[in-house]
Amino acid sequence: MSPAEAGEEEAAAEVPFKSSVSVQAAPDVDTTGLALVDSQAVPAGQTYQMPDVKARQVFYNVPFEDMHAPAVGPAHPFNKDGLAAGMRNHRAGHVEDSHVHSFHFDDQYYTYHSFGHAMAPGGGGRVSDPRFLEEQQQGESVYTVADRSKRRKTADKKAAAAKAAEEAAAVDPSEPWAIHHRQPWADKEVKPAELNDEQKAFLEQVAKDKADAAEVAGDAPTDKSMFHGKNLKDYAGRSWLEAPKDLKSENEHCFLPKRWVHTWSGHTKGVNAIRFFPKTGHLLLSAGLDGKIKMWDVNGSGKCMRTYMGFTKGVKDINFSNDGRRFLSTSYDKVIKLWDTETGQVIKTFGEGKMFYVAKFHPEQQNMMLAGCSDKKVYQWDLDSGDIIQEYDYHLAAVNTITFVDEGRRFVTTSDDKTIRVWDLGVPVQIKYMADPGMHSMPAVTLSPDQKWFVGTSLDNRIDTYSTKDRFRQNRKKSFKGHVIAGYACRPNFSSDGRYVMSGDGEGKVWFWEWQNTKVARTIKAHDKVCIDCEWHPLESSKVATAGWDGLIKYWD
Repeated sequence: MSPAEAGEEEAAAEVPFKSSVSVQAAPDVDTTGLALVDSQAVPAGQTYQMPDVKARQVFYNVPFEDMHAPAVGPAHPFNKDGLAAGMRNHRAGHVEDSHVHSFHFDDQYYTYHSFGHAMAPGGGGRVSDPRFLEEQQQGESVYTVADRSKRRKTADKKAAAAKAAEEAAAVDPSEPWAIHHRQPWADKEVKPAELNDEQKAFLEQVAKDKADAAEVAGDAPTDKSMFHGKNLKDYAGRSWLEAPKDLKSENEHCFLPKRWVHTWSGHTKGVNAIRFFPKTGHLLLSAGLDGKIKMWDVNGSGKCMRTYMGFTKGVKDINFSNDGRRFLSTSYDKVIKLWDTETGQVIKTFGEGKMFYVAKFHPEQQNMMLAGCSDKKVYQWDLDSGDIIQEYDYHLAAVNTITFVDEGRRFVTTSDDKTIRVWDLGVPVQIKYMADPGMHSMPAVTLSPDQKWFVGTSLDNRIDTYSTKDRFRQNRKKSFKGHVIAGYACRPNFSSDGRYVMSGDGEGKVWFWEWQNTKVARTIKAHDKVCIDCEWHPLESSKVATAGWDGLIKYWD
């Protein structure tokens, strides 16, 4: 063997053996339905698959335990309680439904809040408050305790009846009025209480006041009048009631007053109403709570011209006739009087014994008068004969105001029953009835100069506006507010051109509103007490008279 061949055999002996067969020592495992979790094979059904947040469908059946598992994960950034917005179904969080009948739920709910105990929602035991041990032992609920109380009352009645029957059986019929049971206080001696000096003085004063009142009531008031002017007639033979010839309207437009120019003081008590002389306004008539009516000179001396007396109590209302020759007065004496303005004599009296709050002449038929009474009726009188020719009886309380509309063919009444009623003159059946739960009583009403509207003082501190047309609807855009008049019959009024509405209030102020936009145009502190009435001068476009319960009448320009 040659050396070359020997070298090749040695090289072939050094090459390792390589086999093409692979050997696996691990057993065969079926991985169908398994999933690898934390390096362990677990059934795929036991794994929790996190769905995509944008997914709108779930392609596998969610187990019951997963659906009712508590919420996990980070808190919702906008929820303080950490509950995800999707889980919220109540303002307080998530509320689970429970199959409990509403009756049983209410029974346990109210029982717990009333007696401090209730059945546990799961049905095992009771939920109770240790402060209510007696009710817990009895196990009563709000529904069963009523039955128990009824049974107890029935038993008590039966026991009382049995006891009364037993006592009646023991009574001797021959002595029906004998005392069988004496009351505990029967043996106590009654001792009259002794009055101190202050109480004695008070009782003496009360007795004296009653005697004085009886003496005054026994004397019937005498109707009289006193003239305070210089002469009843002037050099030309004209009466003091005649208007000066130079009176004429200053301006078609009215202006708001700015200053206080005059005061009429003569009433010893508050002034309840004022009225300018019709058309001219050269005289002013005032009704006082002192039982006097006074006529004041406006354009001349400014003094009192005549005093009309005949009342023992305050005068409620006054109203002129169209020509001013007569006027009506209602007072708390329960009588209506028709006066002659010039002579001061009482022409007739009406409605004695009844309290009338308003009396007015008919605007066209001056021999007719309508008066609102506290007996819920409106009476219509013939002033010539003094007879009642019609009664309007539909109100449920005292009638406060009467306002003629439609040239006197109809009239509107307001009452304490918080209603407004419209009537045809002479027909005792209402044609319109206005009432609303939000309405208040209207103790004062005034008609606008163009007679298209009337405004009324509502006792909720407003002045409401109503149309005088067929519908008589309220104009809710024309409501005047700002003043305080609750409890007072402050009469509203218009300027002669209808541009302004004014009214007093309970604080003594006079308020002026613009009719167009209902805005407050001006307020004036006029009186120290209630400003009950105000009147715009019919000719002088910027002058206003106000009356207050401080006894003063003030003139403003």
